[in-house]
Amino acid sequence: MTASAISTTPAPAQADQATLRRAIAASALGNATEWFDYGIYAYGVTYISAALFPGEVDDAVLFALATFAISFLVRPLGGLFWGPLGDRLGRKSVLALTILLMSGATLAVGLIPSYAQIGWAAPMLLILLRMVQGFSTGGEYGGAATFMAEYAPDDRRGFYGSFLEFGTLAGFSFGAALMLGFSLLLGDEAMHAWGWRIPFLVAAPMGLIGMYLRSRMEDTPVFREQAAEGSGSPPLARLLRDHKRPILVVGGLVVALNVVNYTLLSYMPTYLQRRIGLSPDEALVVPIIGMLFMMLFLPIAGHMSDRVGRRPMWRLSLIGLLVGVVPLYMLMATGLIGAIVGFVLLGLLYVPQLAAISATFPALFPTAARFAGFAIAYNLSTSLFGGTAPAIGSALIGATGNELMPAFYMMAGCIIGLIALRFMPETAGRSLHDDPFAVGATV
Repeated sequence: MTASAISTTPAPAQADQATLRRAIAASALGNATEWFDYGIYAYGVTYISAALFPGEVDDAVLFALATFAISFLVRPLGGLFWGPLGDRLGRKSVLALTILLMSGATLAVGLIPSYAQIGWAAPMLLILLRMVQGFSTGGEYGGAATFMAEYAPDDRRGFYGSFLEFGTLAGFSFGAALMLGFSLLLGDEAMHAWGWRIPFLVAAPMGLIGMYLRSRMEDTPVFREQAAEGSGSPPLARLLRDHKRPILVVGGLVVALNVVNYTLLSYMPTYLQRRIGLSPDEALVVPIIGMLFMMLFLPIAGHMSDRVGRRPMWRLSLIGLLVGVVPLYMLMATGLIGAIVGFVLLGLLYVPQLAAISATFPALFPTAARFAGFAIAYNLSTSLFGGTAPAIGSALIGATGNELMPAFYMMAGCIIGLIALRFMPETAGRSLHDDPFAVGATV
C-alpha cells in the first residue's frame, strides 16, 4: 500500500479545528510533563547523586543512573494496568490521572531530605517515587499518542502527531534549561546544597494545567463511535494472542527508537562531562542547542511522513544513524564546537522516526485494542532497552575502556529496528477503523 492509498472503510467523524488544537495541547502537555521530569533528572544527576546517595562521585552517579533505569522496569506494569483501562473507560479519564501521578512524583523528588539527614531512606524514597513515575508513564505515552492519532485527520496524522514529540523535546529542553539556568545563577555550591530541588517543584503547576485541559476534552471521535457500537476491548490474553504481530513490530522499532533516544537525550550530558571533559554547563548547553534544532524540523518531518509514508521516514533515520553515529561521536570528542555540531547532526538523523511515532504505532492496532496494545508493546521494550541505555552505556565504557561503546549500542538498536521495519505495513492515509495486519496490507 502506498502513502496515498485511500481506505474503503468509512472515516471516523473529524473534530473541528478548535477541538483539534485543544486535543494537541492536552496531549503534548502531558508528554512535556513526562519529559520535563526526565530532563531535570538526567541533567541534574550529578547534584542528585551527591545529595541522595553515599560513596565516591563515580559510584554515586552510577547509582543515580541505575535508579533512573528502575522507573522503567515498572513501566510494563503501568501499560498492563492503564492500557486496558483506557480501552474500556476512554482515553481522557486515564490521561487525566496519569499526568497527576507523574507530576506529583516529580514534585516529591524535590522534597526528599538528603542522605546526610536521613541516611538510606533518601535513596529508598527516590526509588519509590521513580517507580510511581514509571507506573504512571506506562499509561501516559501510549494514551497520549492514541488520543492524538484518533483526533487527527487520516491524511494529516503525521503532521499533527509530530507535535506530541515537539512536547517531548519542549519538556526536556525546559527541564534542561531550568537546571542550567539555576546552575549559572546560583553556582555549584548552592546547587549541591538546595538549588537542584527547585526545577522539580515546577512539575506541580504543569500537571494541574495538563489535567485541566484533558478533563475538559471529550473523548476521541473514534473511541466514541466504538463505544456507541457496543464493542468492548478484548481480554488481555486474547489481545496478546490476536495482536502478536503488531506488538512484536512495535517492540522491535521501540528498541531502536529508545536506545537512540535515551542515549542521545538522557545520557549525553553525563557522557559529555565525564567522558569528553566538557564543563557541567557546557555539557548542558550542547543538548539544549541540539533539541532546539530538532524541534524546528519535527513538524516538517511529520508532514513528509504523510506525503511519502511512515516506512521511508523510519528507514531514512535508521540507516542514517547506523552509518553516521560513530563518526559523529568522534566529532563530539573534539571539543565544545564539535560536540554541538555532532549532537545537532545526530538529532536531525533521529527526527524522521521521532516525528512519525504518534502516527505509526496507534495505526497498527484496531480501536478496541489500540491503547492497550500500544502501551504494552511500547513499555515492555522501553523498560528493557530505553531507560537502561544510560546505565548500559556507562557500564560498557567502564568494562571496555572504549568511549565509543554508546555509539555501538545505538548501532545495534538500529539494526533491530530495520529488521522490525521489514514487517511493518504502511499506514499513512489509512483510516483508524482498519486493522492493517488483518486486511493483508503489503510491506
